[in-house]
Amino acid sequence: MSTLTGARHLARLMLRRDRLLLPLWMLVLAVLPATYAKSFFELFSTPAERAAYVVGTGRNPSVVALLGPLYGDSVGALTAQRGGFLLTLVALASLLTVIRHTRTEEEAGRRELLGGSVLGRYAGLTAALAVTYAADLLLGLLTAAGLVATGLPAVGSLAYGLGTALTGIVFATVGGLTAQLTETAGGARGIAIAVLGAAFGLRLAGDTSERDWLSWLSPLGWAPRVRAYEGDRWWVLVLPVLLAGLLAAVAYPLSVRRDLGAGLLPPRLGPVAAGPGLAGPFGLAWRLHRSQLLWWSVGFGLLGLILGGAAQAAGRSVEGNPQLEEIMARLGGAAGMADAYLGVSLSLAGWAAAGFGIQAALRMRAEETAGRAEPLLATGVHRSRWLLAHLTFALLGPAVVLAVTGFATGLAYGISIHDVAGQLPRMVGAGLAQLPAAWVLTGLAVLLYGLLPRLAPTAWAVLAVCVLLGQLGAVLKLGQWLLDLSPFTHTPQVLSPNWHATPLWLLTALALLLATTGLTTFTRRDIPTT
Repeated sequence: MSTLTGARHLARLMLRRDRLLLPLWMLVLAVLPATYAKSFFELFSTPAERAAYVVGTGRNPSVVALLGPLYGDSVGALTAQRGGFLLTLVALASLLTVIRHTRTEEEAGRRELLGGSVLGRYAGLTAALAVTYAADLLLGLLTAAGLVATGLPAVGSLAYGLGTALTGIVFATVGGLTAQLTETAGGARGIAIAVLGAAFGLRLAGDTSERDWLSWLSPLGWAPRVRAYEGDRWWVLVLPVLLAGLLAAVAYPLSVRRDLGAGLLPPRLGPVAAGPGLAGPFGLAWRLHRSQLLWWSVGFGLLGLILGGAAQAAGRSVEGNPQLEEIMARLGGAAGMADAYLGVSLSLAGWAAAGFGIQAALRMRAEETAGRAEPLLATGVHRSRWLLAHLTFALLGPAVVLAVTGFATGLAYGISIHDVAGQLPRMVGAGLAQLPAAWVLTGLAVLLYGLLPRLAPTAWAVLAVCVLLGQLGAVLKLGQWLLDLSPFTHTPQVLSPNWHATPLWLLTALALLLATTGLTTFTRRDIPTT
């Protein structure tokens, strides 16, 4: 038996389990760059208009911090910069996919079950990496094909697509390495996401200062430096290949130097006796959700500062474009354009907040499948109390994340226009306006968990569909009835003077109905015994 025996069968199993989730995130991330290119073609028809955009927005430090550097004024260069933030999303999706098929499987005990068959020592890690590498490469090719279809040069499109794919491959390997370090999937995800955050910080520091060498230290800084459409420096693509190979060379030996189910880092021992804060289900839920809430808040606070800092430049970006200046005038001038930009930016935060709510709600499913919910519910804790404890954080968490995002956005934008007192409450309100739509998806996740627990992860697919409708609906000219399926379509633009709160109340009522139904069905269904 070789060390790779069974890897092919494991890969097939992973593909079957990911037959819905994997194509969805690949499709979303592959289509977005083409929509950006199409938008730039429509918005900027002359080189002068693109040059004005470059001066007004493209090289604004806040925009560069969020998206990366801009190396030219062609539509391809603008698209490559606009797609810079997608590199972070590809990296995140890749590392989470590998950890889910490695460390999560061990934590759940399924890897031990499979190990009882004929399975090589490296089969599990190889299968997870192979599946994710293939997904990243296919994503890169689909991205390139989409960009070519919009009219951009094929060579530059291929360079951009490969840069994106190799960024994903690097962080997939990071996920494979961190999965060997801890005995919990949460710990592995935490370390891998911290590495991703450090890479983003290095890229940001290098791109917004004269220390360009800092960006060369970050895997997130390599794809932009391929300079797709503006020179196509193919040799840069060698760097992620070498780093992925180095990380894999470390991960494979580590995977066989530890016991199955254990990590190389010793687990941190807790106190002998639990504190009074863990005396009830609410305290336990707070203990399980607090770290996640803290890091989401910190991350979106930083994102809000960047978005708010770039808002004023967005208002000036249309100078020299008569068509957009006319639209801007109808919106209320530069302030109206900045408000439109901030409204769109905060709607993106709404999608992310929905992701937090779904993740928090699905924690109940994780506790149940891991066998920790059953002994807890065998005590005097009623099912409804246990579910309500988790539901509290699934509903309050998105509110905290959106409030922090709105506060940071309002603070940065207010400082830039010398109106902090006026902008802070506006932006906090605009952020919280996304909350009812996020709650609807959280309620849907609770309903699925209570009614059809095996299908609970489908809530992620629903969120992906909402993102697709929001990003591509206008570009593809989809029917309004189809766009109305997304709760985010009904969120009013509260930064405009004429808006109504009725959709917010209706969405809130729908979310409560879904969550209540999920609670009711959960108290009546069986919980599998371990």
